This record gives sequence, C-alpha cells and structure tokens, in this order.
Amino acid sequence: MSVRRSGGARAAVVGGCLAAVVGAGVVAPGAAYAVDNLPPQQPLVQDLQNDFKPCATGDEPLYVPQPPVLTALLSDPVEDDRVGYPERITGEFELWWTAADGTEQRRTLSPGYSQGSGQIHRVTAPSDLPADTVISWRVRANDGTVNGAWSSDAPGAACRFVYDNKSPEAPAVDSPEFPANTWWGAGVGTYGSFTLDSPSPDVVEYRYGFIGGPYEVSLRPTEPGGPVTFRFAPLNSAPQRVEAYALDRSGRRSSTTYYMFYPKAASAPVAEWKLADPAGSTTAAAETGTAAGAGSGVTFGGSAPSGTSLTSTATLDGSSHAFLATDTPAVGTGPGKTFAVGAWVRPAATGQSMTVAGQDAADGAAYTLGLDVPEGGAAAWSFAIGDARVTGGAPEAGEWAYLLGVYDAETGYARLFVNGQETGTKVKASPAVADGGFQIGRTLTRTGYKHRWNGEIGDVRVYDRLVVPSEVTGLAHRQPKLLGHWSFGTEADGVTPERNGGTPLKLAPGATIYRGSDTPCIPDIEPDCTYQPPPMVGQGNLRLDGTTGYAATDGPLVDTGNSFTVGVRVRIAEVDATRPMTVLSQAGEHTDAFKLRYEPSTQAWQLIVPERDQAGAPETVVSQVGAGSQERGTRLAVVYDDATDTLKLYVDGYTNEGATTHLPTGWKGTGPFQVGRARTAGGWGEYLKGDVDEIQAYEGALRDRDITSLGREIDPCLCG
Repeated sequence: MSVRRSGGARAAVVGGCLAAVVGAGVVAPGAAYAVDNLPPQQPLVQDLQNDFKPCATGDEPLYVPQPPVLTALLSDPVEDDRVGYPERITGEFELWWTAADGTEQRRTLSPGYSQGSGQIHRVTAPSDLPADTVISWRVRANDGTVNGAWSSDAPGAACRFVYDNKSPEAPAVDSPEFPANTWWGAGVGTYGSFTLDSPSPDVVEYRYGFIGGPYEVSLRPTEPGGPVTFRFAPLNSAPQRVEAYALDRSGRRSSTTYYMFYPKAASAPVAEWKLADPAGSTTAAAETGTAAGAGSGVTFGGSAPSGTSLTSTATLDGSSHAFLATDTPAVGTGPGKTFAVGAWVRPAATGQSMTVAGQDAADGAAYTLGLDVPEGGAAAWSFAIGDARVTGGAPEAGEWAYLLGVYDAETGYARLFVNGQETGTKVKASPAVADGGFQIGRTLTRTGYKHRWNGEIGDVRVYDRLVVPSEVTGLAHRQPKLLGHWSFGTEADGVTPERNGGTPLKLAPGATIYRGSDTPCIPDIEPDCTYQPPPMVGQGNLRLDGTTGYAATDGPLVDTGNSFTVGVRVRIAEVDATRPMTVLSQAGEHTDAFKLRYEPSTQAWQLIVPERDQAGAPETVVSQVGAGSQERGTRLAVVYDDATDTLKLYVDGYTNEGATTHLPTGWKGTGPFQVGRARTAGGWGEYLKGDVDEIQAYEGALRDRDITSLGREIDPCLCG
C-alpha cells in the first residue's frame, strides 16, 4: 500500500517503517484510519442504476418487470493506488423490505469478484423477491482492508423499486362513430373518436396502429389506469382494423386487442353547383345545398375543360356584378369543423388577385380559394383562412386548373391542391365562424366585396369532411382522348390506316409493312439462312431501312402546347455508332417540338425538346437507359402534363427522376408528325433502321397506371 503525503510528512519512518493494520469492517465515524490506507469512496446516487435506469430515491419507486440488475460505480481514493497497480475493491449490495407479516427482511449480495477503482459492479436481484412491494437497496465498497460508507448514508439515499410480475389486461376499444363489426358507421374522410381503456389500474401508456398506418402511435392517460382517446378519419372504404395494447409502469405490455370496423363510402358534398345552367339563367341550380343567385356579370354556357363530365361553365367578367351567392353558409366553419372547397377554373388574365369561392363571416371571409398576386410578386393559386395563406403553382391565362382547399380541424392545417397535386406548404389556421352567404367570384373584406373573378368557373363543391387522396386525384382527372392508333397490319397505295378510320400514315420509299418471313429460318438446320424475327405485335409492323424510310401524317398529330401522350414499340435492327436514330418526332417550322430517339454513345433513349421553334434553339434532354427485349421490342412513351408542366419519358412502362423534367412553357408543333426521322442542322436526318409498331397518341396526359398498357393492340382502359 502506498504512503499518503500532503505538504509535509503524514507518516514517520523510524529505523525502518511504521505500519498499522486495521481489520476489515465498518469504521465508526471519527475513528482514526491507518496512516497508509483510506477507505473506499461513498458510491454516488447518480452512479447507481436499476436495469440500466437511474436510481429512484423519491416517493415514487421505479417499477420493474423482473428482478432487476443492480449496478454501481465504485471507486477508491487515488492516493491508495501505486503506479501501474490500482487497488482492487469489491462491492456489497444490501436489499431490504417489509414482509406481509410486518417483519423486515434483508438480503446481502456480492458480485463475487474484485475490480480496479472506477469500475462498474453489478448483481442480479434474487428471483424470489416479493411482487408489488417497495424494495430498498444500497451499496458500499471494500478494499480488502476496510469498508467505505453506504450509498444511503448522508448525503446519499437508498434506491427503491417495485417488482411487478403481472402484465396489464388488454384495453377495450370503442368508437361511437365507427362501431365494431358494423357497416353502419361514418364514412370515408370523416373523423371519429376511438377510446382505449384497460381495467388495470397501473396502465401508463397505450399504443395503437392501423393496417396501412399510422403505426405504433403512443398515448399516455392523464393518470395511471385512465383511458385515452384519439381521432381518426379513414381514407378508403376498405375494412379497417385497430391494433392496440397497454403498458404498465414497469413496462409490461398486455395482449393485443383487434377492433374491426367498416367505413361507409365518402359522403357527397354538402353543397355543389355545376354552373352548367342554360344561357340566360339568373340563378345557378344546386346539385346539393341551395341555389345561388347570379349577378349580371355572369354568363352561362361557357366552355368546359375537356376530358371531364362538365358540359359548360359560367363566365364571370370581373366586374362588380360578376358573382354568384347564397343567403346562408355552404358549410359550417369555426372551432372543430373540418371542410373543403374546390372548383374547375380558367382565368382570363393573371395580373391581379381574384377569388374563385369564399365564405362570408362577421368580419370578412372565413376562407377564400382563388388566385393571389402579391405586390411585386408573381401570380399563384391560393387558399386563405384568416391571415394564414397557402400559395403555389403558376396560373396561366386561358388554361384550366382544378383547385381544392382543405382545412383539417384535427391538425389545424390548411392545404392547397392544384390539379390533383399538393402545392405550397401547409399552414396552421383558425377559421372564423361562418355566418353569412357563400360567394362565388368575390370575397368579403372589411371594406366590402373585392377580388372579382375574370374567367370561367365550373363544378364548385363544398365538403364538411376531408377530401381523401383518391378523391383529390379523381376530381382533377381529365380523361385523355385517343387521337390515333396505328398497328401497321396492312398497307395500300403507300399508306397504312389508323385503326379507327382516322388519319392514315403515308409511307416513304424505304418504309414497308413487315409481316414476317414466308419461309421461317432455322439456323441450326439451315446454317446459311439469316434469321428474321416475327412482327413485334399482331400481324405486322413498320420496317424502316435507316436511309430514306419514314412515315408521316399530313399535319400535326398532338398539340404540344397542351397535355399529350404518345406511345410506341420499337426494335432497332442495327446501331450506327456515329449518329442517333429518331423513332418519333413532331415537326415545327424550323425544328421539332419534340423528338424521341436512341443515342448510341450513351446507349440511352432520349427525349429532346427545344425551347422554341428556331434552328439551334437551346434544348432540354430527358434520357433513360435503354432496356427491353430485342425480340419483342422496347415500349416507349412520352407524356406531357400541361397542368403540372411535367414531361416524362417511359421505357417499358416505367420512368424515374432522371426521365422527368419541368417545362414551364410549351410551343405548338405545326408540321407533320414523323415516324423514323427528325430535323437536323442539315435537313431531315437521324433515320431509324429497325421496326416500329403500335403507335398510340392521346390528347391529355395518361396516368402512370395506364402507361404500362401502351404498345399493345388494345388501347388501355382509362377508367375512373
């Protein structure tokens, strides 16, 4: 053992050494220690743990689900250590409790090993500890000569825990809006309350989840054993299942409760005006709700967005008389009320703020949906609730858009959707209570009605619930219209017909209809023959020689200034490493509005879109690595969605981020639609050597789920 020194000598050496031996045991306070040894340090409460959780010393003990592992950091004074030889110490743990008969019980435990100073010592509490009993424990260290102080001695304290050996009972689940195992509950998009309640008095937490999410949500009751309630709105009418369990203070969990319920279909809007009334009408009939009176600045019989069920809309001239209004609110607003409002709109101009629809309140508008032009800023679509506003998108004069504003009272967020896509950043909002009329084409301010609409409005809908994602996309969906489908099964007088009797494609020299070989080649039997694959689809396909062969319409096929889709199946016969080969192009006057080609240097399919109809204009290049079967060809598709200004290239039904771009403006290709060639700096070029089949063209943007059906003899179902 080392000799402690501090300043002067603490021990005298006379003719050798002076030593004193102190026997093991508790040293009474105030007793003199041997001059060459100090007792171990008192363990600190903050260095003690039960099952790796902090020691509990207050009125509330720690609850544990099994006899815990007790750990303590034990140390000896550094003065007792020799260099390279730290003094070893052992730990002694003591547990005590009051038995059921009132007697005190004690247990002493030791790890059975010694360690150097500053190490963790641990023991496992005995398995026969009584349950539901407060058990105290403390620890001290011994250096082989003397014990240190207990951790419970002042200024320390005893640790306390309760061993809980019984799991809580499973919670009951109840919902007044969505009763268990019944079809007569509330509908899709409507919130209901779900209460979880376990009979066990020590439950401190519940966890629940749904198939499809949300998953493993945690809720804590206000006091142990109490119930919890959460709110939930189903997003579809499929059978729903809540899975819930309870946790007690010790962390023991109950068995799982399964609660099945069956939402009804989403309820209809509480108010709806198609605005497809006959010309000359002074009132807009309501599909649901009350009729809306029209001002003299409203004209019925306006054009409707193609691909929708609307037959006509109302045109508002932007004057003080351009409005439609009811005498009463369309939907209740205020605390706890969820609602949504949507409409098809086409602004005549975008230079000033305009309102599509709004709801009067005592001091202005409870909410407004429309077009916002901030001072010095660009126009954007807008959904405003009080001072909170969500904005996004880029309105274009003369272009249709579907707007939808949704306020979720459970979360407090207002959200804006444009053409089926969420736009802008959701904001917290608190709507005022609706107490006046519903307005179409204007909004109420403190100084009167303002922000009049100039343009068309159709199919205004108001809901008293959430509009769920499938409805959002459905409301904004515009059914594409087939413009042409060419299967290349026949040819007569240099043209191949369109399947439905529409515009044929004219074949140039070097372009033929290939129907397969009359004498099939089997190289294993006839070594000198050249194998010719069969047509890619059906009875034939277009074959191009790579030099002069192409096919074309007399005029443009798709309006590249608006949404369109073009699909094709192609099989390359021979790659020329020196040049790309174009499959399809829509000609302009000086260049192509778009061209779809194969680039051999990168072995990728490319979609090329010039910024304007000018030779040498800057180009956007959208590309995707090629794939597909050489035998059956590769299916390609080009989809331009003017509503979102996105252009996508699909290969064999799939796209990716690298094959998508944004085009804020488009221009119309007024020249012929070309198959197998494109414009180049030197004139027509990039001739394709290979086969082309199943060209399909649509007005409108096909959805992802429909793209996989292109390149076949049957047109895809564009249902719903």
